Amino acid sequence: MTVLSQAKLKPGVVTGKDYQTLVQAAKDGEYIIPAVNVVGTNSINAVLEAARKNKSDVIIQLSNGGAEFYAGKGFPDSFQAKVLGAVSAAHHVHLMAQHYGVCVVLHTDHANKKLVPWVEALLEHGEAYYKQHGRPLFTSHMLDLSEEPLAENLSECARVLKRAAKIDVSIEIELGITGGEEDGIGSEDDDLDNPNLYTQPQDVLQAYELLSPLGFFSVAASFGNVHGVYAPGNVKLRPEILKNSQALVESAHKTAHNPLNLVFHGGSGSEQSKIEETLKYGVFKMNIDTDLQFAFAHEIGNFVKENPKAFAYQIDPETHTPYKKLYDPRKWLRKGEEGIIARLDQAFRDLKSAGKSIAQ
Repeated sequence: MTVLSQAKLKPGVVTGKDYQTLVQAAKDGEYIIPAVNVVGTNSINAVLEAARKNKSDVIIQLSNGGAEFYAGKGFPDSFQAKVLGAVSAAHHVHLMAQHYGVCVVLHTDHANKKLVPWVEALLEHGEAYYKQHGRPLFTSHMLDLSEEPLAENLSECARVLKRAAKIDVSIEIELGITGGEEDGIGSEDDDLDNPNLYTQPQDVLQAYELLSPLGFFSVAASFGNVHGVYAPGNVKLRPEILKNSQALVESAHKTAHNPLNLVFHGGSGSEQSKIEETLKYGVFKMNIDTDLQFAFAHEIGNFVKENPKAFAYQIDPETHTPYKKLYDPRKWLRKGEEGIIARLDQAFRDLKSAGKSIAQ
């Protein structure tokens, strides 16, 4: 039976204990908080607007590429762009989120082995911010070391979590590789014993035993999910992997129900019934990226097709009509924002989080 949390938090970026409260509210209420990848103020503001419209809390996250784009593709130092772009975006979210009246989790997405220094640089900025403000800059960071041996994955996550926990920052880890074309793993492999596409519950137990004494963490466990866009039915999800992982930890350590905080990557093309099944197994976060990129581009593309002359001429060569009101970036970028908002309307409904913000 769904238990609705009575917890209330101040609107704005949530960190530390407040983040844990938000995660527990989602698990108790059996809904998922959308985690949206952003690349600039347009996408950030659209996410905040959609969250406010739907009275839902939300997760705003940056990949290293998104952070680099935020800093500017012409920035002379690529690594510094990844760091400073993420920091700049975080400051923007901190400033604006509270005024949109919802709770916002600020997160960085996939960081493989070569990007651990990026996470550590962001922790350095977070430590300085914590010293000044008494709270961290980011809510959490992801370490995606799933391509490394399990022992190396977990030991490195433990090392980073020890540092992050000192400033109330959480980490997200990945066990098993989320499939997709870029990973070289075919989604047609349906073997539950495949340690790549299907995380083994014993591995999750090992992660829990090592990391839970160190700080707060979440697990992106692979259960057949893949990045990218696939036709419905082509993604072979096995949510029982999540159920079995929760049951093993609960049994081994006599914990409360669903002790793990689970994350769903690669949801495009997933059956709605499978998504809803994961709600029972402690999934509180689902990444949404590809669909929103298309929603943004689709609306801008339609606007350009409807007004072709405005994107070919400043002034109509036949009627001498000026087109400034149409090619003004504020006009067509807003169309893109509206596309993001419309797609997030659907996501909030599908993930059962609409109307469930715990912001007071």
